[in-house]
Amino acid sequence: MVHQQEIEIDTAGHGDMHDITDDVAAIVAESGIETGTVHVFNVGSTGAIGCVEFEPGLREDIPAILNKLMPPSRQYGHEQTWHDGNGHSHLQATLLGPSLTVPISAGRPVLGTWQQIFHLECDVKGRRRTVVVTVSGD
Repeated sequence: MVHQQEIEIDTAGHGDMHDITDDVAAIVAESGIETGTVHVFNVGSTGAIGCVEFEPGLREDIPAILNKLMPPSRQYGHEQTWHDGNGHSHLQATLLGPSLTVPISAGRPVLGTWQQIFHLECDVKGRRRTVVVTVSGD
């Protein structure tokens, strides 16, 4: 059995993180699937999905460390081609990745107490994001 729904997120721009754990859990519950997996996918090349303790310190740390690893710069090949100021956004989103798969047991995503599913906006401006949630199993 497969069930699919979308989550819409309005972001404020670079570094904006959203806890989507409850949204994903609600979709899993609605699916009626008791055992399987839930796949969470950001549509677009400058947003990322991950799993972390969603607390204020890490909500600061994650964008900050990404900016240290891949800072805004006009030297990226993407910048040389498009001149749109978001070459680092593409690189940061690629490093984290666009998706996450979580097991489902007893009709709920299997997450630890301090694990939440998040969406991170890596682009330089706010966007309306679509996150596709696909639940598979029995």
